[in-house]
Amino acid sequence: MSTAIEIIYQDDNLLVVNKPHGLLMHRTKMAKDAKTSLLKILREQTGLHLHPPHRLDRKTAGVVLLALNKEMSSYLNQQFRDRKVLKTYNAIVRGYTEDSGTIDYPIKNEKEVIKEAVTHYKTLKRYECPWPSAKHNTSRYSLVSLRPETGRYHQLRMHMSHIFHPIIGDRPHGCNKQNRIWKELHEMTTMLLHAQKIEVSMPGLDKPMVFEADYAEDFKRVLRILEQKKWDIVQ
Repeated sequence: MSTAIEIIYQDDNLLVVNKPHGLLMHRTKMAKDAKTSLLKILREQTGLHLHPPHRLDRKTAGVVLLALNKEMSSYLNQQFRDRKVLKTYNAIVRGYTEDSGTIDYPIKNEKEVIKEAVTHYKTLKRYECPWPSAKHNTSRYSLVSLRPETGRYHQLRMHMSHIFHPIIGDRPHGCNKQNRIWKELHEMTTMLLHAQKIEVSMPGLDKPMVFEADYAEDFKRVLRILEQKKWDIVQ
C-alpha cells in the first residue's frame, strides 16, 4: 500500500497537496521504472478524478495544485498561461549566491525549441562547512528563494547551473563533486529543490489564495547539518 500523500487544502473544486521527492506526477514511457505516480496514489486515496494543470518534475518536492473538475482545470490552466500564478521555490545550492538577482537565460524545451526563461532569486542564508571541495579547504552553500516568471522544463535547475550555483543533488545539471560529497559523507542523494509556496487568484475572491508546503525530511536533515554551530573552519 502506498504512503498517503499530505493534503494541504481541499474544497469542491481544488485539491492542494505536498508532493514527495522522487514521485512522478503521472506515469510516462520515459520513466518505465516508476511503479506508481502522484495522481494514481491520490485517486486511490481520495476516490476523486483529478486534473493536473500544474506539475512538478520527479525530483522536485512540494506544493501542487490539482483541479477536481473541468471548469477549475480550464481556469487554472489559463492562470498559469497568463503568468498570474506566483510560485516560490527554495533550494540549497553550491557556493555563496548574490543577495538577489534575476536570471534571464533562454532554455530549449523538449522539442529543442528555444524559449525565453526568467527567474528571480534571493539569498536567505549562507553556510560554510569543513569538508574540502576542489581547491578549497571548505565547502560553501546558500539557501535561496527562487521565483520563476516562466515555467520551462527544468528551468530552475538549468538557471542555477548557468550562474555557477547548481542545486545540490541535481543530476545532470548539478555539481558531481558536491553530489559525491553529500552521498559519501551524509548518504544524501535527494535533489534539494522544494516548491514552497503558490499564490493564485480564485473566482469570487478579493485576495489570492496562498498555499505552502513543509520541507521534506531530507531537506530538513540537510538544513540541520548546515546549521551546526560547532564547525571548526580552517581558513
